[in-house]
Formats: sequence, structure tokens, C-alpha cells
Amino acid sequence: MDISHIKHEKTCQVTTFRTDRRTKTVRIPRGESVTIGEVEGCGRVVSLWLTFPGWFWMHWDPDARISSTILKTLILRVFWDGHSRPAVCVPAGDFFGVGLCEAANFSGHYFGISSGGFYCRFPMPFRKGFRIEMENRDPHIDTEVFLNCVYQLIEQPSEEAGYFHATFRTGRDLQDRFEIADVAGRGHYAGCTLSMQGRRMNDLSFLEAPEHVYLDDNDQAPAICGTGLEDYFLGGWYFREGPFTGPLHGVPVKDPLRSCVAMYRVHTDDAIRFEKCFRFTFQHPWKRENINPFFFSSCAFFYLDTPEGQAGPEYSTEDLLSLYRIRDTDHQSLP
Repeated sequence: MDISHIKHEKTCQVTTFRTDRRTKTVRIPRGESVTIGEVEGCGRVVSLWLTFPGWFWMHWDPDARISSTILKTLILRVFWDGHSRPAVCVPAGDFFGVGLCEAANFSGHYFGISSGGFYCRFPMPFRKGFRIEMENRDPHIDTEVFLNCVYQLIEQPSEEAGYFHATFRTGRDLQDRFEIADVAGRGHYAGCTLSMQGRRMNDLSFLEAPEHVYLDDNDQAPAICGTGLEDYFLGGWYFREGPFTGPLHGVPVKDPLRSCVAMYRVHTDDAIRFEKCFRFTFQHPWKRENINPFFFSSCAFFYLDTPEGQAGPEYSTEDLLSLYRIRDTDHQSLP
């Protein structure tokens, strides 16, 4: 977008700040889903920022229980145009870039984690309205969410404007292949976040698996096939020089000792188009008996011509927290 263009749009905001009560947050008790923002009208979301306590301290209660698991068990959902099936349904950590029950600062153009805040700047058109919901599936922690969501009201989006979707996948003790998206409809794939961890310590051999992308009617031969998992994220040699972050791709976390990596990539001009369906997998070329088991957790971003969310796998809280190990970080009790 050319920032110099003056447009006939009305800028609005959804926020958890209540001026009448002087409160900043919406409480999300464990085991509950809470709507934290709802809008009617036609327009597009242009900025979504949120944060929440529990993963390093509890809001002004230094004696309260904390756990970084809340980064996986707090689920973000977004519904477009009154549909009952969410177009976005992803754990907060994975949606914003790191699915390892830890936060790592990085400043991507479309999403990132910025010293305690989580932001997303993907354009998200809507024609009748939208609703943002958070579900707390953590077994031990109640939390509160701070939200600032900016949107522009317009008369009518372009006919070419697709609806933003984000879908989650996870699995443990895998070896030869895994899938991050299986989508029906017309649209394009816009990127993903992917966090992985090997069962063995000091082992990143799961990065040998290149992407296989299947489009439309050809589900047997991939339309796109890469040369390695780290190659897809535009790195090389198991990310030889360590973590890096850029506007459209990066590796916020690389810890060879714990055998874990968090990666992201966004497609803009190189978005992958499809007319009927789209499936994205990573497949290891080695023989299964030579592959060490691993854990993965992913969020795939795409745009479709429909506001209704895609049906996907159902995961238990145990599935969400099935990492082999979680970093034990000694955070200070107060910011």
C-alpha cells in the first residue's frame, strides 16, 4: 500500500479497555471461551495486537501460579460475517510465530512478538462483520487478555478480496511426513509458522524433509517440491548461522541442544494459487527406520473466497502440550 494515498474509509477500534470501568482486560477463566470483540459492518481488519499474563507472571499477583503452557492453551478464534465455524482457530503462540511454549522477539512485517506484545498485520476483509473469541484450555491458569484491534469501515471490499484463514496442525512421534494444510475452495496460500522438536537431544535431522505442495485435481504428483525443510524457509545447512528474523521469513528460535526450531515464512508475490483445493506437506526422503521421531506444531495462513472456516482435526489439551520438553525459564515476577 502507498502510505501517501488518501482514502474514503472510517478508522475504528475494538479494545478491551473499558472507559466506564477503567479496566484494560477481559478475563478468560480456565475452561471457558469468551468473546473479546465483535463488529457489524463492511471493511477490513488492518491491525490486531494482544497480550496476556500467565506465561511469565500473573497480572499484579506475583504469588500466583504461572506456566508458559498458556502460550499453547490459549486459543485465538476469528469468525467472519456471522458464520459459526471460525476461519481462524490457532493457539496464540503458534499464530504469532513460536509454538514451543516460549516467546522469542522478532519483527516480521505481517506478524511478530515484540517484547511482551503479540501483533498481526495481515489484511482481513469482512462484508458483514467479525467476532474475536479466546478460549482458555489451560488446566491450571486463569488469564486476562488485552486487545487492540484496528479496522477500516468501507462501502464494499473489492470483489477480489479474499477472507483471511489460519489453520492449526500438530503431532508427536512422527517420522517420515506431516501435513500443515488441507484446504478446499478457491484462493491462495500466504505462508506459515512451523515449530519443531526432535525426541533426541542435539538432533535437527527432521529438517531434511522438503515441502510437497499438491494443487487442485492432481493429488498424486506435487506441483511444488523443495530440497529441504530449512530451504523452504530460505535458510540452509540446518540454519548454519543460527537464528535470524526478516520481514517475510525467519527463525526466531534455534536451539540445537534441545533439538528445537521455530520458523516462519510469508508469501506475497509468490503466493501459491489454487482453484479447487490445496494440500501442503513436508516429506522426509530418508528410509523410515533411519529417521528420528519428532514433534511439530504449525499455523498455515491462506485466503479463500468464502468466510466460513475449514473443518480440521480436533486436538485435546494433551495434544497441544505434547512437546518432548519445555524450556524452564526463570522469569522475573514483575515486568
